[in-house]
Amino acid sequence: MRHKNLILFLFLVVFFALSFPVFAAENSHQGAHEHINLGEILSLYSILPFVGILLSIALFPLFAPEFWHHHFGKVSAFWAIVIAVPLLIAYKGAALHSFLHIILADYVPFIILLWGLFTISGGILLKGSLVGTPKVNTIMIIIGTALASWMGTTGAAMLLIRPFLRANNYRKNRAFMVVFFIFLVANIGGSLTPVGDPPLFLGFLHGVPFFWTFALLPHMLLTVLILLAVYFALDTYYYKKEGVKPQIDEGEKEPIRLVGSFNFIFLAGVVGSVIISGLVDWGEVNTLGIHRSIQEWARDGFIILMGILSLIFTSTKLREENEFTWFPIKEVAYLFAGIFITMTPCLLLLLAGTKGALGFLICAVKEPYHYFWITGILSSFLDNAPTYLTFFSSVLGKFYSGIPESIAVSKLIAENPIYLTAISAGAVFFGANTYIGNAPNFMVRSIAEEAGTPMPSFFGYMLKYSIVFLFPVFILVTFIFF
Repeated sequence: MRHKNLILFLFLVVFFALSFPVFAAENSHQGAHEHINLGEILSLYSILPFVGILLSIALFPLFAPEFWHHHFGKVSAFWAIVIAVPLLIAYKGAALHSFLHIILADYVPFIILLWGLFTISGGILLKGSLVGTPKVNTIMIIIGTALASWMGTTGAAMLLIRPFLRANNYRKNRAFMVVFFIFLVANIGGSLTPVGDPPLFLGFLHGVPFFWTFALLPHMLLTVLILLAVYFALDTYYYKKEGVKPQIDEGEKEPIRLVGSFNFIFLAGVVGSVIISGLVDWGEVNTLGIHRSIQEWARDGFIILMGILSLIFTSTKLREENEFTWFPIKEVAYLFAGIFITMTPCLLLLLAGTKGALGFLICAVKEPYHYFWITGILSSFLDNAPTYLTFFSSVLGKFYSGIPESIAVSKLIAENPIYLTAISAGAVFFGANTYIGNAPNFMVRSIAEEAGTPMPSFFGYMLKYSIVFLFPVFILVTFIFF
């Protein structure tokens, strides 16, 4: 009862605190709500609920873990309501359109793709006596990094995280292993094709050639090689320090084999549907006022079909052996619903360009290294796909204003490719900086905790790992390439 009263009190305080600047802005913008550009009107106050949900994700598991475990969905809904209700009251149709757009065009395909890859990969079991030595672990991360560009960071991460954890269940220090797995398999490995990570796919949809992203190969190789070397050194150090060996008798050794490999057909179906949806044009359909292409809805439906077929043809016993549960995808679905809703004002402010309250930030981005770091830092906390698109559009306007997009993109690649490289690398690489920087990060963390690996907190992940290991590498990438 005390918890409920506290939540109600906090809701009222935050609601009225945020409503004041929203309603104040409304007084000077009466009229046709459906046609106003909210990004040009909203103040920086509107991003406070987004900050609030980030702090909740960071602090509740640390200071109130039991409360968080049972009520994280309610906390997510609380912050979504805090921003949605004032904006809907103040801006009515314009706000409703913005929220519906991010739900139907961004959140729904996002969670469908995650669910499909999570469900299908959960039906593939790597059996055998796989022992997590520094050499074996490094090879597994290399394989996952190589796969990520071709089956997506989510697909590669969901495929390998469970066998990776099982191979190391006898080790004492495992958190750093999972963190480097997130760095490389769940993020940086997806740099080479539009299938690898959503922002690159968005670039592909806007005219960037499919194989152009191989321009990121030098940046990726440098980053991957340094992080792999650091990982191998850390793993070797802890392996020797622990002095623990797995208890496996010669007679118990089992050859390594894949069970449920038919699920790769369903994985191929998911990847193929994503690629095809970017190559065909079947027109558009209006859903609740949101225009979305028919091929995108068809892609989402096909991914759901692939997931259902995986559930039908994969035995329950196999999924149990694979320690498959629905909790990780449930946690991601609940939390990212709140994140996407509270993120809406942030994205609107960015998309407003120089006319919005974040105009100072847009104006400050001039050099390639600016694009790399600003796109990257924002992608660490916001959805990296619209962040990529914002600065992609910004650089096209900077050099080729008034030219049709298809021609402008060709000119950009021919004359100023370093800017597109900087935006692309920033959007993909920096997703590794936080648990929410890229969707599989949160899922990998959740699966690891379910398997008994204590993971660092939101801030602990940043302070102990991403700032210590990633930032120096990104600085080196900046000096060498940008």
